[in-house]
Amino acid sequence: MFFVFSSQIVIAWSNSNSDAQGTRSVELIVGGDFVVTMNDAQPVIKNGAVAIKDGKIIAVDKKDQILASYKADRTLPGEGMVLMPGLVNGHSHSAMVLFRGLADDLALEDWLLNYIFPAEAKFVDENFIRIGEQLACWEMIRGGTTTFVDMYFKPDVASEVVDECGLRAIIAPSSIDFPSPNFQGWDDAFAAAVDFVKRWKGKNPRIIPAIAPHAPYTVSPEHLTQAIEAARQYDVPLTIHLAETKTEVEDVQQRYNATPVQHLENLGFLEPRVFAAHVVWPNESEIALMAKRGIGVIHNPDSNLKLASGFAPIPAMLKAGIKVGLGTDGASSNNDLDMWEAIRLTAFIHKGTTLDPTAVPAKTVLRMATLGGAEALGLADKIGAIKVGLQADLIQVQLSEPHLTPIYDAISHLVYTADAQDVDTVIVDGKVLMHKREMLTLNPDRIRLEATSIAERIDAELRPN
Repeated sequence: MFFVFSSQIVIAWSNSNSDAQGTRSVELIVGGDFVVTMNDAQPVIKNGAVAIKDGKIIAVDKKDQILASYKADRTLPGEGMVLMPGLVNGHSHSAMVLFRGLADDLALEDWLLNYIFPAEAKFVDENFIRIGEQLACWEMIRGGTTTFVDMYFKPDVASEVVDECGLRAIIAPSSIDFPSPNFQGWDDAFAAAVDFVKRWKGKNPRIIPAIAPHAPYTVSPEHLTQAIEAARQYDVPLTIHLAETKTEVEDVQQRYNATPVQHLENLGFLEPRVFAAHVVWPNESEIALMAKRGIGVIHNPDSNLKLASGFAPIPAMLKAGIKVGLGTDGASSNNDLDMWEAIRLTAFIHKGTTLDPTAVPAKTVLRMATLGGAEALGLADKIGAIKVGLQADLIQVQLSEPHLTPIYDAISHLVYTADAQDVDTVIVDGKVLMHKREMLTLNPDRIRLEATSIAERIDAELRPN
């Protein structure tokens, strides 16, 4: 049996799931004055709603039609709200929130080699990761991020936090050729990463393990080859920093007689399971090559600006057909996990660098933060849009504040005006993680106290006087 609602086909359950009036039972109905779907078949629905069953979207339509056809255990009406897909943060080092503001106003190589790597070696342990991950998840939920990529250390601890707080994540333990927290170098770090992948693949539907060699300038060709072969063997994603700075390009060119992108191509590394962070310095032929190989690119405008890494050629990448998403990078180089800031900067930067106000329109940027990010991560069959059959990863953004009044175009407001404080409700897999700005799966007071305690110890040891 099928019901057709405004061109939206929904497969009905058996009569045992319907009452005498023919309404179907669902767990949750969520509405909005504007439903921004990121689905070309139904771009923006005024006074719309979504019906959710077993964590998935089973209907999208006008609110009155949804309410007439479905009976929910809970309804979040959404008056004065935009309902949209949750934001996808395609690149972060989540627990680095505990290093927020530790070393600012430095070039990437100086910041990383002389400050961050030594601090990680001294302070990163399981407790650091647990509290840092909780703080990061609290920040991301408050800002409407529902899926994120975490490229850092202690992946079991990070995964446990993600499991508890309800977010969706790709967890990618970083592997590098020199010592890192609890590892002597590549061999033991990579072995632990592969073990993590084997143990966590398929364990939790919201957590995807991944392989993460740090970068072409910190990982040898032999080890990069090991990494991509492992990703293929276990059929998992692979993420890597790539072509982030001019210094990296010059270093890799000197070592391997190839630019970073071409170096990976020479190793047979580039394929659709790969998504690369930054990619600030590709040339025209490399953009075409990345599009041909089907890799994803995660643009991190905040970090690239703060570290003076440069301006990634995002309009050219989009024109070439590259799958481009957005990320925040770590909070020690940003200094936050605010995807709304990344959205707005992406729109503004590329208008300014191209002298073309149409270079990256609002709808394109919002897509990069949602469905485009999902595509870059290989998750577009699960998340990124409000569409029947996808997971119910949704946010409600309130429209009542003065900076959001009046409203002519919901997408314009989301890109150019909204910020993290406007997110009212966050839902992942049909479970409400935040409602009316109240956290439901984390304890903010405890997290704040424990994060402050760790920061005081770091500050005392690094600056004893």
